[in-house]
Amino acid sequence: MRKMFITLAATSALALGACQSPQADKVEDQAEAQADAIDDQADAMPEGPAQEAMENKADAVEAAGEEKANAMDDNGEIAPSETGAAAPTTPPADPAKK
Repeated sequence: MRKMFITLAATSALALGACQSPQADKVEDQAEAQADAIDDQADAMPEGPAQEAMENKADAVEAAGEEKANAMDDNGEIAPSETGAAAPTTPPADPAKK
């Protein structure tokens, strides 16, 4: 399950990566690398609560990196592509204001 989540997150990051500035990409990549290192440590541990805590820490580090990158690019706004919601549409022009 965890590996599937990581794969999904990586795929989503690639899809959204084109929308980020190089600085935000760097922040997100650094957080991902740190999360991967923590996850590798967790994989080396015996199964149990300590391993799960390390995996949760890795998830938190990665999520924090994504949030920081998002904040850098859009002042904390969440794009519709990140929430699954449809993008707002512009209302039609009022013909009376021509």
